[in-house]
Amino acid sequence: MTKNPRINVVLEKPVYESIAALAKMDHSSLSSEVSYLVREAIELYEDTALAKIAGKRDKLQKGKTFISHKDAWK
Repeated sequence: MTKNPRINVVLEKPVYESIAALAKMDHSSLSSEVSYLVREAIELYEDTALAKIAGKRDKLQKGKTFISHKDAWK
């Protein structure tokens, strides 16, 4: 028994083969490779979401004057 939760997933053959090839290159198991890829995908998703938030904030702040980071921490 493992302490980590598990997910069963059905993949299209080309996706499975790509993951198998990556796992072989990395000398890792299929499970480890999929876990790594999912973590990477989540990070990319979070980065994209945070970039959208930052973009909206930039538009709201257009034309306003701000103090520098250096000056703020004097």
